[in-house]
Amino acid sequence: MSRKYKFYEDQGAYFISFSVVYWIDVFTREMYFNEIINSLNYCRKNKGMEIYAYCIMPSHIHLIFRAKYNNPSDVIRDFKTFTSKKIVKMIEENPQESRKDWLLWMFKRAGEKKSNVKNYQFWQQDNHPIAIYSLSVFEEKLNYIHQNPVKSGFVDNAWEWKYSSAKNYCDDMNVVLEIDTNN
Repeated sequence: MSRKYKFYEDQGAYFISFSVVYWIDVFTREMYFNEIINSLNYCRKNKGMEIYAYCIMPSHIHLIFRAKYNNPSDVIRDFKTFTSKKIVKMIEENPQESRKDWLLWMFKRAGEKKSNVKNYQFWQQDNHPIAIYSLSVFEEKLNYIHQNPVKSGFVDNAWEWKYSSAKNYCDDMNVVLEIDTNN
């Protein structure tokens, strides 16, 4: 992992992005999106993750978050470890997954390249945390996150992407994940 990207300030908020190995579009089925939402919700309720913005794209995730207990690296590590095992298992057990053999082969192939991976590697190992040190940086990253599905051509307006906090920021009542706005 590059030394440039680290969680240097445990108490601060961070913008992070992490992607599936080889940038594979895994999040194409609602059940996989929902597992990410459920896991983020669990981290909010049980691990002290405060989420200020998010966007789940087919191959990657963007977050602006803070770890209430000053352990951002641990929270993200646990989140990625749990979701990688859970989603791989979901793929293995999903009879409708037409790309099952190929996906598992790609995850196994990625895992074989890393000495610290036993079977499958689902997430790339880097997170690229960037400290949110000012309101202007927050707004820049928030705009980047919310415009990601627009720039990718999935929607015309940011709030139309179901798996984005853009819906939260426009007071849409049909959000899939609550965000933290009190801080």
